[in-house]
Amino acid sequence: MSEARSIPAWRSRMHPSWIAFLIHRLSGLALALFIPVHFWALGRIVESEAALDAVLAWSAHPLVKLAETGLVIALALHLAGGIRLLGVEFALWRGRPGAAFAGMIGFALAAGLLFLLNAVSG
Repeated sequence: MSEARSIPAWRSRMHPSWIAFLIHRLSGLALALFIPVHFWALGRIVESEAALDAVLAWSAHPLVKLAETGLVIALALHLAGGIRLLGVEFALWRGRPGAAFAGMIGFALAAGLLFLLNAVSG
């Protein structure tokens, strides 16, 4: 008979460190998917003044502003996740994965909210 072994808490997919890893990986993928759109817009802008006006008009659309806010949140999540990873590597947060995870999420949401407030008010 085989006995059931319990999975250590640090190996669980619900552990804050694993969730932080997943968020870091997904935010990196989101940033990588954004790059072709960014280069497309830059390529359009250098074509002519009319193309610049068209891209600027497109970027003023509320859905684009919302997407930009998501991009800023993804960038902040990726940055905070990288800093969290450095903290783990240098043993700054060992034993406190929940605090590192909460700081990462709080930083990213604050950055996104500030960007959104600036985009809406400006």
